[in-house]
Amino acid sequence: MAEISTTAVAAKVKNAATRLWEIDTLRGLAIVQMVFYHFVWDLHFFGLYQGNLFVGPWQWFARTIATQFLFVVGISLTLSYNREVRSGETHLFFKYFLRGAKVFGWGLVITVGTYFFIGQGFVVFGILHLIGFSIMTSYPFLRLNRWLTLLIGLAMIGIGLYIDGIIVDYPWLIWLGLKQQGRAMVDYYPVLPYGGITLIGIFTGFTLYRDRLRQFSLPDFSGNSLVIGLRFLGRHSLAIYLIHQPILIAIFFALGFRP
Repeated sequence: MAEISTTAVAAKVKNAATRLWEIDTLRGLAIVQMVFYHFVWDLHFFGLYQGNLFVGPWQWFARTIATQFLFVVGISLTLSYNREVRSGETHLFFKYFLRGAKVFGWGLVITVGTYFFIGQGFVVFGILHLIGFSIMTSYPFLRLNRWLTLLIGLAMIGIGLYIDGIIVDYPWLIWLGLKQQGRAMVDYYPVLPYGGITLIGIFTGFTLYRDRLRQFSLPDFSGNSLVIGLRFLGRHSLAIYLIHQPILIAIFFALGFRP
């Protein structure tokens, strides 16, 4: 048992040492922006801020944050794929499918939670749903020619922008990008166009990090205190995403505010 535990610890240390600090840092930066945006959203929800978060600069800010997450997801997929291929890992399709299903499952938890907490406007297909879906369907693109992956990603974005104004009477294609008449959602990132951003991230990962090695020079800021903090946030992004809103909302309730 002690030998197994020592091996597990050594594997974790090795994995941490081989992580690319800039990827965790980028993810950590996105986490900081996301928490700030959700804090402002909570201020609005509790009537403490009157700005419109659903159009204009705030909406673009939210979409920029989501774009960062999706882009980094794509790069991270290439890094993990190269690592697992080199280690001789098999059954990768099922591994990625199950990994994505776990994230998608947490998205469903968000759906249920927002349905009971905010009612109308609850999350139907938000950022976690899309990330989970993107991971589940990533395996073919990880094996595809990177330039073809890029073209498909750009096509998805173009099609998504084209259908953005289409309104239908049914909810079945909300996940794809067709909005339902009369339905508003607080967190909506459909496959078209946003799934294309993950594919662009996959292209970027295979281009800039071939075989998990940087194809460009980068000063080493990994020891900087700020970067160390952001890297920590980046490594625990899913957990932070899941717990930060309940904590923020609990604080507002504890201070006596009510929606």
